[in-house]
Amino acid sequence: MPLWKPDPTFYPSPRQAVGAPAEKLAYVAAFDRSAEKPDAIAVLDVDETSDSYGRVVGWTDLPYKGDELHHFGWNACSSALCPSSPHPHVERRYLIVPGLRSSRIYVLDTKDDPRAPSIVRTIEPAELARAGYSRPHTVHCGPEGIYVSNLGGADGAEAR
Repeated sequence: MPLWKPDPTFYPSPRQAVGAPAEKLAYVAAFDRSAEKPDAIAVLDVDETSDSYGRVVGWTDLPYKGDELHHFGWNACSSALCPSSPHPHVERRYLIVPGLRSSRIYVLDTKDDPRAPSIVRTIEPAELARAGYSRPHTVHCGPEGIYVSNLGGADGAEAR
């Protein structure tokens, strides 16, 4: 049986995280305020030693107009190392990307090609409404799962 090891990008303390190697890529929401074109995830080269430093080096278009991508995050982070975490072997590979206006949540896989994340799942507004929510706003990873704050209830009214 193979030994499961934590993702090498996870750190058990903030002090260790500060001393970690810098990220090489950054994922940025790109959206059309007029909602005439679909939103996208832009991939920026943030490796200061790279010839393409500071440039867009990848792009993933989303399928619908008017999502208004908001505060997205990873499926897992250092909180997976928490002693009470049931899954310390998870890896940071999926971006969980909420659409504030559309009430859609996209799951993008960055593992195979980090410069061209692929959409592997879309949580549609009706599915989110079945859970009692709409208008997903912010994603956080935690020791036991992914947390999504929402601004609306299932009927689109303000969440309580």
